[in-house]
Amino acid sequence: MYRILLRLRGDAGMNTAEYAVGTLAAVAFAGILLKVLTSGDVQAALGAVVERALK
Repeated sequence: MYRILLRLRGDAGMNTAEYAVGTLAAVAFAGILLKVLTSGDVQAALGAVVERALK
């Protein structure tokens, strides 16, 4: 039993399911970020910031 616990304790990497969940979360975050950045209000605000910086 002690050997099994030592083996499990040494697991430093992610397994396939954790990679899948991490990838899914990253894609969802990217989709939300894309939706926010392409909205009219955010584009207008970013455009105003850039215009102000170039003056």
